[in-house]
Amino acid sequence: MSGGIGQDENSGTTPVRAGFAFDEAGLARWMADHVPGYEGPLTVEQFKGGQSNPTYKLVTPGRSYVLRRKPSGQLLKGAHAVEREAKVLTGLEKAGFPVAHVHALCTDDAVIGTWFYIMDMVEGRILWDATLPGIAAADRPAYYDAMNATIAALHQVDYEAVGLGDYGRPGNYFERQIGRWSQQYLDDADAGRDPDMDRVIDWLRANIPPGDETAIVHGDFRIDNMIFHPSEPRVLAVLDWELSTLGHPLADFAYHAMMYHMPPHIVAGLAGAELKALNIPDEESYIAAYCARTGRGSIPNYRFYTAFNFFRMAAIFHGIKGRVIRGTAASAQAARRAEMFPELARIAWAQVG
Repeated sequence: MSGGIGQDENSGTTPVRAGFAFDEAGLARWMADHVPGYEGPLTVEQFKGGQSNPTYKLVTPGRSYVLRRKPSGQLLKGAHAVEREAKVLTGLEKAGFPVAHVHALCTDDAVIGTWFYIMDMVEGRILWDATLPGIAAADRPAYYDAMNATIAALHQVDYEAVGLGDYGRPGNYFERQIGRWSQQYLDDADAGRDPDMDRVIDWLRANIPPGDETAIVHGDFRIDNMIFHPSEPRVLAVLDWELSTLGHPLADFAYHAMMYHMPPHIVAGLAGAELKALNIPDEESYIAAYCARTGRGSIPNYRFYTAFNFFRMAAIFHGIKGRVIRGTAASAQAARRAEMFPELARIAWAQVG
């Protein structure tokens, strides 16, 4: 992925980077008391990815785990809620949805300095390029169908039955989300303002579609946030639930389908790709498959949902820009993400025009 942040730079682990170390002996003592079956000694490595919440691989002689923690330093209100990630993973596991098993959540800052949780290390493949260069052309439709089936299944989970009835506030999803991300954008004075961002915020506020629905939404459902089986077109686990909540399923699906309009140098996207030659289903077919799985005839106001999602991603990258400026960004590639904010704001506004 030329110019992008892809597999080589964002996958695998490194030694724990400067500024992200913690008391490993203290963590090992805590795991011995709270993680069933834990046996040391413990070795800690840091994943290259994890734009927001620092993520670590915990290696022991018998197995590996993953630790997600809040970043250090001053945090924006409501951001980096690892306790919410642990809660949604636990609930979705009950529903049989593919997620990593959570072993324990720690809300005691004294252990490693911030709240964290520990989950299984799921072994498989993460596909960083949406054109699937490492997959045979004949097999690519099956991988897209697996993603489509997974997000459709998520939106049909009975969230009350799995203990997630209080995971968000049903109703007025777009009004609340536009308000939340607009305010976060406006409050982060360090990262500055952008005219395209200001325009799209005004348009979204004035064009919220009628009606409402509620489902568990992931909030960042991209191909590179899934672990696939090592050799089969099957999703073993969906990762990175920081932005999940109870929300509008069409917002969540349109975010996922935004890959059709996303330049690949930003995140895994298909903009400019020759889909027919690649044997990848086009956007219309992909939407139709989701509609068939969820009992819909079509998705009215689809342009609004796409514009909303580019706006929201722009707001997230704006937040990364602020953390880079303040020196609290978790990823080694965060500075490059920050540079992409104006382009995302331009694309968001282009969905409207």
